[in-house]
Amino acid sequence: MLTKKLEQLHTLFAEMDRALIAYSGGVDSTLVAKIAYDVLGDRALAVTAESPSLLPEDLEEARIQAATIGIAHEVVQTHEIDNPNYAANPVNRCYFCKSELHDTLKPLALERGYPYVVDGVNAEDLGDYRPGIQAAKERGARSPLAEVGVTKLEVRELSKQLGLAWWDKPAQPCLSSRFPYGEEITITKLQRVGRAEKYLRQLGLRTLRVRSEGDTARIELPPEQIKEFMLTADLPTLVSAFQSYGFVYVTLDLEGFRSGKLNQGLQLATASLATR
Repeated sequence: MLTKKLEQLHTLFAEMDRALIAYSGGVDSTLVAKIAYDVLGDRALAVTAESPSLLPEDLEEARIQAATIGIAHEVVQTHEIDNPNYAANPVNRCYFCKSELHDTLKPLALERGYPYVVDGVNAEDLGDYRPGIQAAKERGARSPLAEVGVTKLEVRELSKQLGLAWWDKPAQPCLSSRFPYGEEITITKLQRVGRAEKYLRQLGLRTLRVRSEGDTARIELPPEQIKEFMLTADLPTLVSAFQSYGFVYVTLDLEGFRSGKLNQGLQLATASLATR
């Protein structure tokens, strides 16, 4: 099955002839960049958007991964934070983020002679609440993984099969996803979240989130890691560090990490309306 899907992806890119990849450095878009380069060579270009919602460390990883693959790589600036519709953090915030991204990438692609802009959306993403996907489609972007039906697990399996060392890299959505809908997003808030997550990564933690709610930082870790973290972490030093970043309170989510947790409020609201 995987072999067939990989063949379909190869055929898809061969038909495109030239493609610009919206490349975040995550495992999905990196697999797309790898396959595009394998098929198209120098007719493929990976472009990463740099903004306050991207950790500098993630940008550096994207550069390293692109260089390892061999694909041409460029960085462009995006300014979604300047859009009041984005900064207000409505439930469709991602729509405005992806609108800014693809309004930047599409003209660049046309100027450079790339008829297609492709992204790393996989088949499972289509079943989640992802308003950004609509913005990308409205601007003509294509999603090869979704078109071929590649799931997240298959993304990792294919990445491993193709020798990509980061096949098990944890998902790392933009920092704006750390805030509850309705709370204004600012550069200062993004920076303090980024510094807090960097602090935890330096402790050796890989899968994590620091959710920001007002002056409170809520740390999410995989459930199986919570007990060890409580027993081994230097909590007073951690709290002091987080407070130096601008947080007043530091808490630990006892439920543990769950991707897309802040969408839970939307799901609860929808369920409540359905029972009325």
